[in-house]
Amino acid sequence: MVNPKLRDDLNDQLCEAVLKLETVEECYQFFEDICTISEIKAMSQRLEVARMLQDHHTYDDIVGRTGASTATISRVKRCLNYGADGYSLVLDRLKDKK
Repeated sequence: MVNPKLRDDLNDQLCEAVLKLETVEECYQFFEDICTISEIKAMSQRLEVARMLQDHHTYDDIVGRTGASTATISRVKRCLNYGADGYSLVLDRLKDKK
């Protein structure tokens, strides 16, 4: 279920745009234009933190691998436990693809 505070026409347009991307190269092109390098790296870091949390890594392991702060790790863990299940959805699909 989508958070009603998040849902609007502009965010719908962004989601539709992401769904139109067909290759990893296209994703790089789009995200480089729409985000700063720091924003892209932060999103990538959070996804890896989520993957590692699902795989039961310790905070120390996650900090060592990703450089994420314990605050970021805690936030991602909260999303995994109480969020909209977006991380789990994507991580499961990435596992299925391998």
